[in-house]
Amino acid sequence: MGAAKEIEQGKQFKPKFDKDGLITAISQDAESGQILMVAYMNDQALQLTLETGNAVFYSRSRKKLWKKGEQSGHIQKIRQILVDCDQDCLILKVQVDQGQCHVGYQSCFYRAVSNGTMDRLEFIAEPVYDPGKAYGK
Repeated sequence: MGAAKEIEQGKQFKPKFDKDGLITAISQDAESGQILMVAYMNDQALQLTLETGNAVFYSRSRKKLWKKGEQSGHIQKIRQILVDCDQDCLILKVQVDQGQCHVGYQSCFYRAVSNGTMDRLEFIAEPVYDPGKAYGK
């Protein structure tokens, strides 16, 4: 089997990291299917995720590993990891106990572009926790 065909149709997990050594990781609630957040993983974050069963990401702004829930307590327990055909994007199907967005919502996707506008957002969710209490520990 050729290299491209092996990546696309084979059984070997060969994640394709970008030029910065990162791969996109989308967290999805394993029960509801709701998209919770989009983050990035480097090789070390992916390895720790696979070893521990808890989501670990790489923070591009802080330039370090970020164990989801290390400050807030809102961990993501991995139930399944899906890989796309090019192996350059992951979906983490996760079990969560409470809100996952750092500003208090269940999902980071709590707003939508208002229909018929180019510049207006509407809130489509309510906060589910107080981030001041979660991050003020």
